[in-house]
Amino acid sequence: MTDGFAPGVPDDDAPVFVISVAATLAGMHPQTLRTYDRIGLVTPGRTSGQRRRYSARDIAMLREVQKLSQDEGINLAGVKRILELEGHVQALQERLLDVHAELEAMRGEMARRERAVHQSYRRDLVPVDQAAVVVWRPTPAGP
Repeated sequence: MTDGFAPGVPDDDAPVFVISVAATLAGMHPQTLRTYDRIGLVTPGRTSGQRRRYSARDIAMLREVQKLSQDEGINLAGVKRILELEGHVQALQERLLDVHAELEAMRGEMARRERAVHQSYRRDLVPVDQAAVVVWRPTPAGP
Protein backbone atom coordinates (compact mmCIF):
# COMPACT_ATOMS: atom_id res chain seq x y z
CA MET A 1 0.00 0.00 0.00
CA THR A 2 2.80 2.40 -0.89
CA ASP A 3 0.73 4.35 -3.43
CA GLY A 4 -1.63 5.77 -0.78
CA PHE A 5 -4.66 3.79 -1.96
CA ALA A 6 -6.44 0.91 -0.27
CA PRO A 7 -5.66 -2.54 -1.67
CA GLY A 8 -8.03 -3.49 -4.46
CA VAL A 9 -9.34 0.07 -4.89
CA PRO A 10 -8.23 1.63 -8.18
CA ASP A 11 -7.05 5.22 -8.26
CA ASP A 12 -9.01 7.91 -10.12
CA ASP A 13 -6.97 7.47 -13.31
CA ALA A 14 -7.26 3.68 -13.57
CA PRO A 15 -9.24 2.81 -16.74
CA VAL A 16 -11.65 0.23 -15.34
CA PHE A 17 -15.17 0.99 -16.62
CA VAL A 18 -16.50 -0.38 -19.91
CA ILE A 19 -18.46 2.09 -22.02
CA SER A 20 -21.90 0.86 -20.90
CA VAL A 21 -21.02 1.27 -17.21
CA ALA A 22 -19.36 4.62 -17.82
CA ALA A 23 -22.42 5.83 -19.71
CA THR A 24 -24.70 4.77 -16.87
CA LEU A 25 -22.48 6.44 -14.25
CA ALA A 26 -22.34 9.65 -16.30
CA GLY A 27 -26.06 9.57 -17.09
CA MET A 28 -25.50 9.47 -20.87
CA HIS A 29 -26.01 7.19 -23.82
CA PRO A 30 -22.97 5.13 -24.86
CA GLN A 31 -23.10 6.74 -28.33
CA THR A 32 -22.61 10.13 -26.69
CA LEU A 33 -19.41 8.84 -25.07
CA ARG A 34 -18.20 7.62 -28.46
CA THR A 35 -18.90 11.05 -29.94
CA TYR A 36 -17.06 12.81 -27.11
CA ASP A 37 -14.11 10.46 -27.64
CA ARG A 38 -14.11 11.09 -31.39
CA ILE A 39 -14.02 14.89 -30.99
CA GLY A 40 -11.46 14.72 -28.19
CA LEU A 41 -13.54 15.90 -25.23
CA VAL A 42 -12.90 12.80 -23.14
CA THR A 43 -10.26 10.29 -24.20
CA PRO A 44 -10.63 6.98 -22.38
CA GLY A 45 -7.91 4.39 -22.04
CA ARG A 46 -7.85 1.45 -24.42
CA THR A 47 -7.39 -2.25 -23.90
CA SER A 48 -5.04 -4.28 -26.08
CA GLY A 49 -8.11 -5.03 -28.21
CA GLN A 50 -8.76 -1.24 -28.57
CA ARG A 51 -11.89 -1.31 -26.40
CA ARG A 52 -12.60 1.83 -24.40
CA ARG A 53 -12.04 1.80 -20.64
CA TYR A 54 -13.09 4.82 -18.60
CA SER A 55 -11.59 5.95 -15.30
CA ALA A 56 -13.34 7.70 -12.42
CA ARG A 57 -11.66 10.92 -13.61
CA ASP A 58 -13.13 10.34 -17.10
CA ILE A 59 -16.60 9.90 -15.56
CA ALA A 60 -16.19 13.21 -13.69
CA MET A 61 -15.10 14.87 -16.93
CA LEU A 62 -18.15 13.46 -18.74
CA ARG A 63 -20.40 14.92 -16.06
CA GLU A 64 -18.63 18.28 -16.41
CA VAL A 65 -19.12 18.22 -20.19
CA GLN A 66 -22.80 17.44 -19.68
CA LYS A 67 -23.18 20.25 -17.15
CA LEU A 68 -21.51 22.80 -19.41
CA SER A 69 -23.39 21.75 -22.52
CA GLN A 70 -26.85 21.14 -21.06
CA ASP A 71 -27.06 23.40 -18.01
CA GLU A 72 -24.92 26.28 -19.30
CA GLY A 73 -25.89 26.00 -22.97
CA ILE A 74 -22.30 25.93 -24.25
CA ASN A 75 -21.69 24.15 -27.55
CA LEU A 76 -19.20 21.27 -27.69
CA ALA A 77 -16.47 23.39 -29.31
CA GLY A 78 -16.81 25.86 -26.44
CA VAL A 79 -16.78 23.04 -23.90
CA LYS A 80 -13.62 21.65 -25.46
CA ARG A 81 -11.93 25.08 -25.28
CA ILE A 82 -13.01 25.56 -21.66
CA LEU A 83 -11.59 22.15 -20.71
CA GLU A 84 -8.32 22.95 -22.54
CA LEU A 85 -8.02 26.27 -20.72
CA GLU A 86 -8.81 24.65 -17.37
CA GLY A 87 -6.07 22.11 -18.06
CA HIS A 88 -3.69 24.93 -18.94
CA VAL A 89 -4.56 26.79 -15.74
CA GLN A 90 -3.98 23.64 -13.70
CA ALA A 91 -0.59 23.10 -15.36
CA LEU A 92 0.36 26.72 -14.64
CA GLN A 93 -0.72 26.39 -11.01
CA GLU A 94 1.43 23.27 -10.64
CA ARG A 95 4.37 25.07 -12.26
CA LEU A 96 3.85 28.02 -9.93
CA LEU A 97 4.05 25.68 -6.93
CA ASP A 98 7.30 24.24 -8.33
CA VAL A 99 8.75 27.71 -8.88
CA HIS A 100 7.69 28.77 -5.39
CA ALA A 101 9.43 25.74 -3.87
CA GLU A 102 12.53 26.49 -5.94
CA LEU A 103 12.46 30.13 -4.79
CA GLU A 104 12.24 29.08 -1.15
CA ALA A 105 15.17 26.71 -1.63
CA MET A 106 17.19 29.54 -3.22
CA ARG A 107 16.33 31.88 -0.36
CA GLY A 108 17.53 29.27 2.11
CA GLU A 109 20.77 28.81 0.17
CA MET A 110 21.26 32.57 -0.04
CA ALA A 111 20.78 32.93 3.72
CA ARG A 112 23.22 30.06 4.33
CA ARG A 113 25.85 31.68 2.12
CA GLU A 114 25.30 35.07 3.75
CA ARG A 115 25.87 33.51 7.19
CA ALA A 116 29.04 31.86 5.89
CA VAL A 117 30.36 35.22 4.63
CA HIS A 118 29.61 36.90 7.96
CA GLN A 119 31.35 34.09 9.83
CA SER A 120 34.43 34.51 7.65
CA TYR A 121 35.01 38.12 8.76
CA ARG A 122 38.24 38.72 10.64
CA ARG A 123 37.43 39.77 14.15
CA ASP A 124 40.88 41.21 14.91
CA LEU A 125 40.36 44.19 12.57
CA VAL A 126 38.58 47.32 13.68
CA PRO A 127 36.88 49.41 11.02
CA VAL A 128 38.10 52.99 10.79
CA ASP A 129 35.98 55.88 9.64
CA GLN A 130 38.27 57.79 7.26
CA ALA A 131 36.33 61.02 7.72
CA ALA A 132 37.11 61.05 11.44
CA VAL A 133 40.89 60.56 11.12
CA VAL A 134 43.00 63.59 12.05
CA VAL A 135 46.65 63.65 11.11
CA TRP A 136 48.88 65.64 13.46
CA ARG A 137 51.89 67.28 11.93
CA PRO A 138 54.13 69.23 14.24
CA THR A 139 55.08 72.64 13.03
CA PRO A 140 58.78 73.19 12.45
CA ALA A 141 60.56 75.01 15.26
CA GLY A 142 61.00 78.62 14.43
CA PRO A 143 64.28 80.61 14.18
